[in-house]
Amino acid sequence: MTERDTFRAWAARLPAAMSAVSEAGRASFDLILPPRCPETGVIIAGPGGLAADAWRRLHFLSDPCCACCGLPFDVDVTSGTLCAACDADHPAFDRARSVFAYDAHSKSLVLRLKHGDRTDFAPILAGWMARAAAALLEEADVIAPVPLHRMRLIRRRFNQAALLARPLARLCDAEQIPDLLQRVRNTPSQGHLSKLARRRNVAGAFQVRPKYRARLKGRRVLLVDDVFTTGATLGECARVLRRAGADAVDAITVARVVGPRG
Repeated sequence: MTERDTFRAWAARLPAAMSAVSEAGRASFDLILPPRCPETGVIIAGPGGLAADAWRRLHFLSDPCCACCGLPFDVDVTSGTLCAACDADHPAFDRARSVFAYDAHSKSLVLRLKHGDRTDFAPILAGWMARAAAALLEEADVIAPVPLHRMRLIRRRFNQAALLARPLARLCDAEQIPDLLQRVRNTPSQGHLSKLARRRNVAGAFQVRPKYRARLKGRRVLLVDDVFTTGATLGECARVLRRAGADAVDAITVARVVGPRG
């Protein structure tokens, strides 16, 4: 065997050896700092999961649901059925889906990511988002987060929507453009506003950065955010994207308020 053949044989075995070293490293790390449930804090079998009690408490969303906003229905319906709100006033986005209902049990997960500096939750939540909206990911050409105003970004130090969009983009062939949208107006918090007040609050708050307009023509954009409440923010972003040339706009969030969108 020549030296070249010896080197090739060694190189062929290298990936398996590196994988074994990596697995051993992860196992050692898990012994020192075992993976814990992000909701309850108890030790779990592996990263990216939840404890049994946490799984039972979360209300995961699935079909049947509104073909547009993803509001869950209590009874089976035909494909393409809209909820009363979307039928009366169709949002600017085409489809929106969420992982679970935003309630007393799921709220802590979202708020720990958003305000508690638990940025390590983002890849876990993104994996769940990918499963909840697999069809939307398959059809997406561009993935973009809903932006924060620069003043709020300075205070928070990160945009939770951008942290979720990054791992989502790695799970599909879509192009990720983290700064596609810009928040040009620092809107007040929408926490206790009505649906109409929320629309007025975000009207004119977003714009597409001019350098990306040509890349939107005829493409399908997937917006990423943390919570869907009335859909006002996602709707305003979708309107701006469509005016800039996007062919269609979908949205995915970690959680959504389940109930009338008023």
